[in-house]
Amino acid sequence: MLRVEPGLAYSISPADSAPPHVTVDAEASSSTPGRTVVRLVLASCLMLFLELALIRWLGANVIHLSYFSNFVLLGSFLGIGAGFLISRKSWSIWPASMPLLSILVVGVLWFPVTIERTGSDVIYFTSLEASGPPAWLALPIIFAMVAVVLAGPAEVVGRCFGKLPPLTAYRYDLIGSLLGISAFTALSFLHAPSVAWGFVAFILYLILASPSRRLVTCAWALMLVGKLLQETLAPGVSWSPYYKVATKEVDVAGSNLLLIGVNGVPHQLMAPAKWKLEQGEGIYRTPYLRLPGNPLDDVLIIGAGSGSDVAIALSKQARHVDAVDIDPQILRIGMEQNPDRPYADKRVKMHTNDGRAFLESTDRKYDLILFALPDSLTLVSGASQIRLESFLFTQEALASVREHLKPHGAFAMYNYYRERWLIDRLAGTAATAFGHTPCVDTFDDAQAVITIGMTAADQRCETTWTPDSRHSAIAPATDNSPFLYFKGGSFPALYTITLLAVLLTSLVAVRTLGGPLRDMRPYADLFFIGAAFLLLSTKNVATFALLFGTTWFVNALVFAGVLVIVLAAVETTRKFRTPSLPVVYAGIAASLALAWVIRPEWLLPLPFAPRLLAASLLAFLPIYLANVAFSKRFQSSSDSQSAFAVNLLGAIVGGCLEYAALVTGYNNLLIVTGLLYLAAFLLMPKTAARSG
Repeated sequence: MLRVEPGLAYSISPADSAPPHVTVDAEASSSTPGRTVVRLVLASCLMLFLELALIRWLGANVIHLSYFSNFVLLGSFLGIGAGFLISRKSWSIWPASMPLLSILVVGVLWFPVTIERTGSDVIYFTSLEASGPPAWLALPIIFAMVAVVLAGPAEVVGRCFGKLPPLTAYRYDLIGSLLGISAFTALSFLHAPSVAWGFVAFILYLILASPSRRLVTCAWALMLVGKLLQETLAPGVSWSPYYKVATKEVDVAGSNLLLIGVNGVPHQLMAPAKWKLEQGEGIYRTPYLRLPGNPLDDVLIIGAGSGSDVAIALSKQARHVDAVDIDPQILRIGMEQNPDRPYADKRVKMHTNDGRAFLESTDRKYDLILFALPDSLTLVSGASQIRLESFLFTQEALASVREHLKPHGAFAMYNYYRERWLIDRLAGTAATAFGHTPCVDTFDDAQAVITIGMTAADQRCETTWTPDSRHSAIAPATDNSPFLYFKGGSFPALYTITLLAVLLTSLVAVRTLGGPLRDMRPYADLFFIGAAFLLLSTKNVATFALLFGTTWFVNALVFAGVLVIVLAAVETTRKFRTPSLPVVYAGIAASLALAWVIRPEWLLPLPFAPRLLAASLLAFLPIYLANVAFSKRFQSSSDSQSAFAVNLLGAIVGGCLEYAALVTGYNNLLIVTGLLYLAAFLLMPKTAARSG
């Protein structure tokens, strides 16, 4: 079978049982089928919940992982696969899982990591000063720790599989996974702090522990929950569905202001509009200097945050302001603490939404649309390189901005861009969308304001943009390739080194736990199936982010939807006679071709219901067929350990291939996926094809 985490695939079979002499868990070995099912559901729930919690929590405390969170995901892949392989052995990693989780949490909080990176081909908005262990030390340790921690609950799941019929076990495994993602989604909705995540994990560990180890589990949990409670109770710390938010008062030029940091990085300085305009950076007042007599009847601010930009617009006599921000916690801080109280003004309407999604859903036209510092400092999830603002700065997005302006309206965006090539990319994108060159005002530290009117007469430039000849080859970001901060030209060396290290580590682990690689050759097709499925899941995350917004809720729905579709495929295989494998593979090829031909951006103009229906059909049909194919193929395997090891290695390769989107774009990942499934079909044993 194919088990799905957010992007994870792994295998099971009737032979996935522990050897008769294994006695590492007396309670599990003596369980009745009913108790085994309960244990399986709880262990699967813990496994997925723990994976999601580690992605969020480590990304909030280790700055690298805000941009490389699938590094944690890949570590989870390796750990879950290793746990399944260990479940067939006479020794156990499960008792070490909770202690190592506690050590990981304590170590990260004792040695926080912040890294300053500028001047590279990929921009990282991080701290201005470096602290903590170097990247070459911190990242491998975290990768290894995550793998070992996840191997514990995965081992429990693997041992339960050996006591149940495979499809029955897989069904309850999926149910447990759905419970895990539902629990984490609920905590995100409630803005629950990290101590709540730790407490849920502790309860599940405690229930699953054998009676003789529950006292030890409680002792380690006390360390874990206690440290997370200390983090939670730290002054000014709160959690949103995206960030660990920290506020503190700072003295700036004699004024007492509120600094808002997220994931350890300074993010927003909340100050009165008068202070921002008179003493703050020039970026805040510049857009209004470039609008010659344009009345501000209607203003849209994307990235409204704590409200300073909204207060400035109101001070410029705006009659109506739509204030859009994706983060509800930062909006709440603005409502409660902004001294200008902009969100209490009757002229302001708040929208907690993704900026691009709001643009596509509103019919209102504006005199001014402002992108106010909307860099997210985080990825949507651990299964994709999509950032929260990725689809906001594409060529198609700025074309949509133009469509939402009144006849003499204007658009402006400002940020601390750090690199001149990025300013040129954005200015060039605006010029392409509007048909003339924008105004570009630059300040210290590569701060810049890009302003453009509906026509050249609707803007008053002090400096008109002149592109740097060195940056003429840098193309605008697009909906298909929304990597604004990736310069292009060559694959980043940092990614190459990191991914090669992940693959080498995974190969060694699979070889050590799964046996000689030559024994796995009959299951080469399963390698390509695992890689293809991971790549397909990544593409779907990007598609739904474009069509429905890069919000945490959309992301959770995609993951849950994948699990439901996989469960449907399992039930189909259990209860009905399905076509032969060649026919199923033909269906996969046809569904991938259909998804490649019908571009996601074509669906954007559709109303919500038909857009959702079309997107779900295009995304989930190949997933459904792929899982039917995998189920049928795996039933014919005679060596589940080798088959599983091959599939695991393929899944990890698929997770690494996701970075190919930096070069190919997301839509062409479907071609790569199709080639991987073609390889799987060609390498499928003839006996499996005939028996399918």
